[in-house]
Order: sequence, then C-alpha cells, then structure tokens
Amino acid sequence: MDAIVVRDLTRRFGQFVAVDRVSFTVGSGEIFGFLGSNGAGKSTTIRMLCGLLRPTSGTAIVGGEDVGRSPEAVKARIGYMSQKFSLYELLTVDQNIRLYAELYGLAPARVAERRRFVIEMAGLAGRERSLPRDLPGGFRQRLALGCAILHEPPILFLDEPTGGVDPISRRQFWRLIGSLSASGVTVLVTTHYLDEAEYCHRIAVIHAGRIAALGTTTELKRAFADRPILELQASHQIDVMRALEGMDDVETSSVFGTAVHAVLRPGATTTDTLVGRLRAQGLDVTSATVVAPSLEDVFLDVVEQAVQP
Repeated sequence: MDAIVVRDLTRRFGQFVAVDRVSFTVGSGEIFGFLGSNGAGKSTTIRMLCGLLRPTSGTAIVGGEDVGRSPEAVKARIGYMSQKFSLYELLTVDQNIRLYAELYGLAPARVAERRRFVIEMAGLAGRERSLPRDLPGGFRQRLALGCAILHEPPILFLDEPTGGVDPISRRQFWRLIGSLSASGVTVLVTTHYLDEAEYCHRIAVIHAGRIAALGTTTELKRAFADRPILELQASHQIDVMRALEGMDDVETSSVFGTAVHAVLRPGATTTDTLVGRLRAQGLDVTSATVVAPSLEDVFLDVVEQAVQP
C-alpha cells in the first residue's frame, strides 16, 4: 500500500515555477530519496508534503490525507526533520524531549518510555542536561531525529538531515533510518550526497523542479547498458576532458576524482583507438579502463539530458 501518492504537484512563486508537475508514489516502509542539487525543488516539495506550504496545483495524499485540503491532519501523521537544526538551543536535551512530547500530546506514562528511547537511540545517556549547541554534530542530528519520531509517526520526512555531519556519524544516522524502515516507517529523505542515495530503495533525481529520472540504483544505471564509461588516468585531467569533448564518439566527459570519465556512444570506438588519439595530441594518458557506472555518473548524465533542448 502506498503511504504517499503525488500527482502533478506544482508550486509557483509569482512567475517562478519551483516545482513543476511532479508525480510519484512511496510505498509503506520504503526509503525514498530525492536527489538533486541546491535549488532543484527538493525542499519545496517536502514542505508541501508536510502541509507547511500549499500547492499551487496538483494533489498529494500523505497517510491517506490530502495535503491541500487537510494539512493539519497530515501533520498529525508525520514526523519532520528540517534542513536547519530545529531544536531549542537554550533548552537542555531533556527539556527539548519533554517539550516535543507535550507538543505531540503524549500521555505522561508514554513520555517516560519515549524519552528513554530517544536518549538510548541518540547515545545521549549522561548528557541529558547538556545544551544541544554544546553537542557534536552527529549527536545533535540524532537528537533531532529522536524528537521527530517521539510520537511514532508512520511517515517520516527528512530534509538533508546529515548536512555538516562527519562521515562516521552520517553512517550511524543512516543505520537508524534503515532500522526505522525495517519496522515499517516510510521515509522520504532529500539529499545531495550521492553515497547517501545508495541507501534508498528508490531514488528520484530532481532537476529544475522536475523529476528527471526515477527508479532503483540498478534501474538508473541501466542507462549505460550500451554506453561504456571509460575511466582515464592522466596528469592533466582538464586538458584530457577538453580533448574528449571534441570527439564525435564521446557523448560527455567529466572530472571524476583524480580521473576523467568519458561516456562513449554505442559501438563508436575502442579504448585503444581513443587513447591513441589523446596521446597523439601530446596528452600523457597512463591508463584507460571501462568501469561500471556510479550514481555520480547517473546524476551527471540525467542532468545533462535534462538541460538539452
């Protein structure tokens, strides 16, 4: 059963279209990722789905409630963790938990139980009297997550939840998301971290307010089934990339870490021929290997296709 059903959801700010006829569904217990660059429309979409921003047109059903008609009913069925740290910096860890429990209307007996859960989940035993501003980033984010799920909502919205958090804390945070999903909680998470998107059951790549691609990571990578990706090592990556851009049998090229990735047209050329051309131009290509596509390759390819006229 689908926990979220979105059809032609649109949001305009004057003449600017921030979200343009977006449609997708999210199944119960699914981790659904919104992947896109800053300004792509991720946060605007999630704010509409949380009942915080009224859609200009289209529909979104969240937990059986229409966000346009019953935003307050939607809010009662969800947990929301905003991109900006949303807890009260001048209240202690314990005071924040108790405040959110009161806002959610938890019974006193349940407050004690859920408080213990949050403290244990966030690893904050012994820090109950600490201020959130004095906690390391990873602990702050886990505390914010704990407060968002105090009332055990069936649907959870996370808007770039790991921004500014170190890699180890990010991994721990995603383990928590995975355990929530395994317990049946539906999670919609926005991110611009490509490695984080790999944790999602399905991914929607959003660009300029529109969904440019949607599917599992395996499905999205099938776009390269007949278009080999060549990884080239060279001391002057930018020069290699520029030379590749002038070749008819190369679709696109980009710097990929310390290497260059070239997407070749189907059956256009061989690796040896392409490397030979580059070396003939005086470029010191030391190795060239056909590699499996990464999610970064997928993202760059999707965005490139979306901007073409």
